Amino acid sequence: MDTINQQITTYSKELRLPAFRRDYKELAIEAARERLNYEDYLVKLMEREYELRLENRKKAQIRNAQFPSKMYLSDLERSQLPPAAQEKLPILERLDFIASAQNVILAGNPGTGKTHIAIGLGLKACIQGYKVLFTTVHRLLTQLRESHAGRTLRQVEAQFEKYDLVICDEFGYVSFDKQGAELLFNHLSLRTGRKSTIITTNLGFDRWEEIFGDPVLTAALVDRLTHKAYLIDMNGESYRMKQTREMMGGK
Repeated sequence: MDTINQQITTYSKELRLPAFRRDYKELAIEAARERLNYEDYLVKLMEREYELRLENRKKAQIRNAQFPSKMYLSDLERSQLPPAAQEKLPILERLDFIASAQNVILAGNPGTGKTHIAIGLGLKACIQGYKVLFTTVHRLLTQLRESHAGRTLRQVEAQFEKYDLVICDEFGYVSFDKQGAELLFNHLSLRTGRKSTIITTNLGFDRWEEIFGDPVLTAALVDRLTHKAYLIDMNGESYRMKQTREMMGGK
């Protein structure tokens, strides 16, 4: 067995099998205690390796998604969410909307859980193996302007199209000039009907013209984003205001 274990150590280093190196002694003791043959011992080692790779892949997916913080769906006080969110969240967390390339628009006043829901859905998607990107609209637009100036826009677009789910947060906090509006319109349109996008916004669709400055472009973007999408009314009392009142003793 010592010779076999030495061979496993050598091969695991060469083949990059970290679970083999980490667990082979522990599983060898278990195999001896349970009187397993060598083939069953190897199967157990391979199962450990597979589980470790799955776990590492999930961690990498979450890291690459660039979430500003980890806000899980299990942390939500669902009874405090606006009624539309309470109704639709059980459907959304099945993640069928990603498989069917549907968008989700979370629209309402600040502090009602829009970003928390978006990140929570994104984290769950990462755990289930989907490729996810979180970005604010301001950061996305800055990236688009820089890539356009550097003649690398097509590469950025190609990468953007590969994500199973893109979360665009804070839509409506920053207005655009004509070039910015067109860049954002073209970029988001790439995913229409093919991949899912979650938009969080503090503005109703009737006010999107205020940030785009072009009624035709605004109408076209709204039409693309909302087609077969889940539209969630997130207007309600702010979580943060509730917490502030609680800290002040209900005053």
